[in-house]
Amino acid sequence: MKKVLIVDDEAELRDNLAEILAEEGFRVATAVDGDQALEKASRERFDVVLLDLIMPGKDGMEVLAGLRRISPVSRVIIITAYATVDSAVKAIRKGAVDYVTKPFTIDELLVTIKRVLAEACFETKSFQATDLETTLSALANGTRRNILFLLDLHQFMGVMEITRSLHLSDHTRVLFHLRTLRDAGLTSQDLRRKYHLTSHGRQVLDCLRMLGHWLAS
Repeated sequence: MKKVLIVDDEAELRDNLAEILAEEGFRVATAVDGDQALEKASRERFDVVLLDLIMPGKDGMEVLAGLRRISPVSRVIIITAYATVDSAVKAIRKGAVDYVTKPFTIDELLVTIKRVLAEACFETKSFQATDLETTLSALANGTRRNILFLLDLHQFMGVMEITRSLHLSDHTRVLFHLRTLRDAGLTSQDLRRKYHLTSHGRQVLDCLRMLGHWLAS
């Protein structure tokens, strides 16, 4: 279960986000200001920190710098009603991975959190930056994600077997998706021309399972 720390001095927003994220399956902690956030981060590792940029006392930039020292593995997403290009760039340079602007929808925030977690998972697998970009591009298509899960289930499959399992009529489209997966290093073929997952492909599936298969939705 992934852990999220919400740092915001606005009580209603903070409590609402905590309730919603808990319902989404996250373990959630909250902090009312920067000092409390840094104290909690020093005692517990958080996968994601949602950090308000404008707060009394330490502002978001100061807290961000402290978080990078205390918990460099935490992924910090800035949340602010005062976002500008300059503040966003400054936050990214100081170590934030993304930002969302108030008012935002919960769907927008969830997409950002899950994408950040996916990237973090891939990075822990020691993928190169070029591999990560290619992998995420390959996973952007639902049919390709389904092919990976099929190959994990059946281990070795031919083109027509995959086409029938996906309930598709056009095997040429499946061939296109298989070529994309192969070029991304996620699948390969044996001497019988059967497709199977590579070790890289299995690592990607580990990441997808860890995140509750959210990319498959």
